[in-house]
Amino acid sequence: MEGSEGTPFAGGYYYGKIKFPPDYPYKPPGISMTTPNGRFMTQKKICLSMSDFHPESWNPMWSVSSILTGLLSFMMDSSPTTGSVTTTTAEKQRLAKASLAFNCKNATFRKMFPEYVDKYNQEQLSEQVASEQVASQAASHNKSSRPMLRKVLESSTGEDMKIVDELKDTWRLRSIYGLILLLCVFIANFLMVNAKKLHACGVPTKSSFEVLSSGVVG
Repeated sequence: MEGSEGTPFAGGYYYGKIKFPPDYPYKPPGISMTTPNGRFMTQKKICLSMSDFHPESWNPMWSVSSILTGLLSFMMDSSPTTGSVTTTTAEKQRLAKASLAFNCKNATFRKMFPEYVDKYNQEQLSEQVASEQVASQAASHNKSSRPMLRKVLESSTGEDMKIVDELKDTWRLRSIYGLILLLCVFIANFLMVNAKKLHACGVPTKSSFEVLSSGVVG
């Protein structure tokens, strides 16, 4: 059976068994699922009105097509029954996606449904080609971006070195100005101390500012 579109089973391929009794169609068959599906247990008989769980409701006019239609309809439902399981929508979708790969590992399935095996092989080939194309595009992109990255790094390195040189020049000028300022302060302090000593001895002196100024002007 194929999962119906618009349901969590969409895209799934479900394989099971219908075991007919010797006196079929007067008695109902046993029904079980082989493919994990998230709705019914696998390898366990399912309780349906058209299965051997309820021979009293069986109609000999029901064909195999009718049985499969009823099974698919009940599969879309969420009513509990013997042989059913409860799973999330995400789990059903995951199992639907993995169903064909699971079925193709079954020798009986491969023998009975070669067209689905071909479909699976084609899907695998398409996925492989797509993966190789993506990998090739990524490798090509990385290869083309390397020269540009190298150019950017070289440009950045040159600009950084220029900034470092400018900082060195600025620091050198600041150091010179600092030394000149310290020298001026030292001279001013020296003149002030000597002026106080001369004043204490009664020797007339100029102010330190006047002395410093006259020294600079002279």
